[in-house]
Amino acid sequence: MTKLYRFALSGHAHRAELFLSLIGHPAELIDVDMAGGAHKQPAYLKISPFGQVPVLEDEGHVIPDSNAILVYLAERYGPETWYPKDPLARAEIQRWLSVAAGQIASGPAAARLVTVFGADLDHERTKAIAAKLFDVMEPLLASQAYLTGDTATIADVAGYSYIAHAPEGGVSLEPYPAIRGWLARIESLPGFVAMPATKAGLVA
Repeated sequence: MTKLYRFALSGHAHRAELFLSLIGHPAELIDVDMAGGAHKQPAYLKISPFGQVPVLEDEGHVIPDSNAILVYLAERYGPETWYPKDPLARAEIQRWLSVAAGQIASGPAAARLVTVFGADLDHERTKAIAAKLFDVMEPLLASQAYLTGDTATIADVAGYSYIAHAPEGGVSLEPYPAIRGWLARIESLPGFVAMPATKAGLVA
């Protein structure tokens, strides 16, 4: 049985949960009480040394890190369209996985950390990073349906959660119709599951 350790309001955890649902792979969802410090306990640190969610357990394998989980699930359970074998296609996907761990994490994800969880971060800086990211994404998504072309891949799954919830961090999506169209296309995919909304930021 596949298990996913998650925190429901984590966009990183939602990536993994969303992809499991998109590929129709059943998994037991195990909620980690992060508010209660469960992620800092020795038992959890054994499977997630950095004390983070998500963590995937599958057939004796333990895989922390949301992007690593996406790659593993795509390779093991497919279909191949999510992570094509072609080297150029994989390079394009990897570029966006790096963006997910870089500009998305330090932009819309960090902005949401401030408004939803009270993180001590420079909120204006996080919103500026998000705006710069969206200014790059908008013309790209005006010319193609998904981040790497006309078919959804794990790049889109990695990017979706925090961008969809950017308004919770005080980052408006109104100036970006192509990005909003991309989000809607992901939401229309069979098996889509949403991350719970939070009344914060622009949606407070």
